[in-house]
Amino acid sequence: MIDFSMADILPALPEIFLSGMALVLVLVAAFGGEGAQNARRVTQIAMGSIVVALILVTGAYGGMTPAFGGMYSADAFSGYMKVLVMLGTFAALAMSLRTEGDSDINKPEYSLLILLALVGMMLMISADNLMSLYMAIELQSLPLYVVAAMRTNSLRSSEAGLKYFLLGALSSGMLLYGASLVYGFAGSTDFGQISAALAGRDLPPVFIIGMVFMVSGLAFKISAAPFHMWTPDVYEGSPTLVTALFAIAPKVAAISLMMRLTYGAFGGIADQWQQVLIALSVASMVIGALGAIMQTDIKRMMAYSSIAHMGYALAGLAAGSPDGAMGVMIYMTGYVFMGAGSFSIILLMRRDKAEATRIVDLKGLSRTHPMLALGLLVMMFSMAGIPPLAGFFGKWYVFLAALQAGLVPLAVIGVVMSVVGAFYYLRIIRLMYFEDTDNPLDPGVPATNRVVLGVSLVVVLLFFVGLGSLLEAADSAAMALVASG
Repeated sequence: MIDFSMADILPALPEIFLSGMALVLVLVAAFGGEGAQNARRVTQIAMGSIVVALILVTGAYGGMTPAFGGMYSADAFSGYMKVLVMLGTFAALAMSLRTEGDSDINKPEYSLLILLALVGMMLMISADNLMSLYMAIELQSLPLYVVAAMRTNSLRSSEAGLKYFLLGALSSGMLLYGASLVYGFAGSTDFGQISAALAGRDLPPVFIIGMVFMVSGLAFKISAAPFHMWTPDVYEGSPTLVTALFAIAPKVAAISLMMRLTYGAFGGIADQWQQVLIALSVASMVIGALGAIMQTDIKRMMAYSSIAHMGYALAGLAAGSPDGAMGVMIYMTGYVFMGAGSFSIILLMRRDKAEATRIVDLKGLSRTHPMLALGLLVMMFSMAGIPPLAGFFGKWYVFLAALQAGLVPLAVIGVVMSVVGAFYYLRIIRLMYFEDTDNPLDPGVPATNRVVLGVSLVVVLLFFVGLGSLLEAADSAAMALVASG
């Protein structure tokens, strides 16, 4: 029997606080009515709760603090990644405050489900045990299955939710099967004890199979190829607000969990999982870049773009070094703001109050909405890795870590695919600035979208200004991660 004390509660205070606020929001949603006003009230409370949790997180972490019998770990790494997850979720909720044309998901339970998913994401980042790992994944996934299908009058939204659920259940099954094999060999579900059990022992094939199954199950969560099949359809079929969330926060949480698992539980056998991550990275970069070129819908294009981005991040993770972990954290920092800024504009792609998500709908945007066109231009350049924007520095550090680890072919493939991927980003810029349209998008930019876009632009454009401090924080977080192994 495990006795819980204040030493357990204090490190997990942000998650406990958000869980309590989720229960409060259940009452607000139940007794506040069904109208848009109550939905807005619930969203505002959820956003305020995230701000409080953000303050708790930034002031909570110094050294490594295990809690709840070793199932939960609070350290500099978890603090860094939780800040990114909360910023991404906050941006998604802020953009949902605009109500025009969003009646399908303009319901109180939307923000409630997002808050519950956020708790799951934060627990994923701090999971230090196979049991807490699985419970956190399910707490994140179950609310997201629902919000993917919240557009009840859309067959495509229902299909997206069902497809996400079925393939998510399959990936969870793979993860559980792999975890059972790892537990059978190590005799423990604790990451630290698993790492100790692996030290100096010959690894039987059954353990290698279990490790591969676990990594493959997590690869589904970050949309890494070849486990990416669900991503384009779910992104396209889900409400755009939901797609914006899917593209940002869950990716950060899932890759954080993959880092915790590989550097922690499997930290002593990097040569075993390194080959798996190299294969996932190459497949994701190639399929993501080539797949995006063929898309005509911008949400599907962003889906393939996210697959490629996860491939770049995995290149840093495959290095298996503190520099690789630091590179992934720098990359994901830029990724959060690039994704938030891009979707703050994609959400405004409406014509006659209906979604207009074809890429050609961006024709002439520089003439009808010059500031939006400029914002999207910066985001596309950053995603393509053009210096001195945030995306360039992210790719620089992950590829540099790969080179330092001797993974020269992987780094070369990454650079080549970055050049190939620049094509579909430049295509959007060409449509906005060099082609005209007789049917412009609807005018008007909600204040929340302006704020999200403005903050994202400042971070992406001035990323190099705060790079020194960011590198210092990421280095401390990376060392904390490696020390947990």
